[in-house]
Amino acid sequence: MVMTTDVADQGGEEAPAPRRRGRPRVRRELVEREIKENATRLFAEKGVAGTTLQDIAEATGLTRQAVYHYVANKDELFAQLVSEIAEEPAQLLHQVNAMSHLGPREKLQRMSEALAVQQMRNGDRFRLMIRSESDLPEALAASYAASRRAVLKELITVIDNGIEVGVFRSVNPRTAALGVVGMLNWIAWWHQPGDDENAVAAELADMAVRSVLSDEPPSSIPSVPRLIRSMRQELDQLDRMLGTGPDPR
Repeated sequence: MVMTTDVADQGGEEAPAPRRRGRPRVRRELVEREIKENATRLFAEKGVAGTTLQDIAEATGLTRQAVYHYVANKDELFAQLVSEIAEEPAQLLHQVNAMSHLGPREKLQRMSEALAVQQMRNGDRFRLMIRSESDLPEALAASYAASRRAVLKELITVIDNGIEVGVFRSVNPRTAALGVVGMLNWIAWWHQPGDDENAVAAELADMAVRSVLSDEPPSSIPSVPRLIRSMRQELDQLDRMLGTGPDPR
């Protein structure tokens, strides 16, 4: 006798359909994003002090009680916005700088494009950051300052490397990096939603590269600072091998 496992053998009841676990998570992410977008707009328009959680709830189409499922309070929401917009640029630039197959010119191009696109896609948040910078709580201000230093460091590194190999002109790397940052920071104030983001980013990145690009072709001869650094490393290694290095005392 053949055993079967169809619906009739199970008393005619259909097995319940499997639950899709991804839906609640996707909905939560969508609601959180909408809350943050509305909060950013209201903070920029009315200031953080002049905006209430009730204002944010109404703009999002939720009750105040419903908003508490996603955020504890207004200050926590503001802190999240600051952290996200402050930390991401440095992370993006660090990833580009770690691409060893790219030269300094290509790295600066990609870095500038990444910063430009981020500015265009998060204009409200950047404007909010600039307007609120002087009013940030101490911890947030310190975090924001550290992120800005990290962005500057990544740009200085790639510009310095470009100067060393002769791709970029002999400029002050820090001044040049600040110039690039200053140019790109203004995007949040003039960018229009209808603009082609990729085209605008590419054009601005090209300007950033040309501002430091050398008029002469790169020389295969290492620069003097590079030669000195290489010689010092080789001498240090020789000292360690011969045991003739400086007395650690």
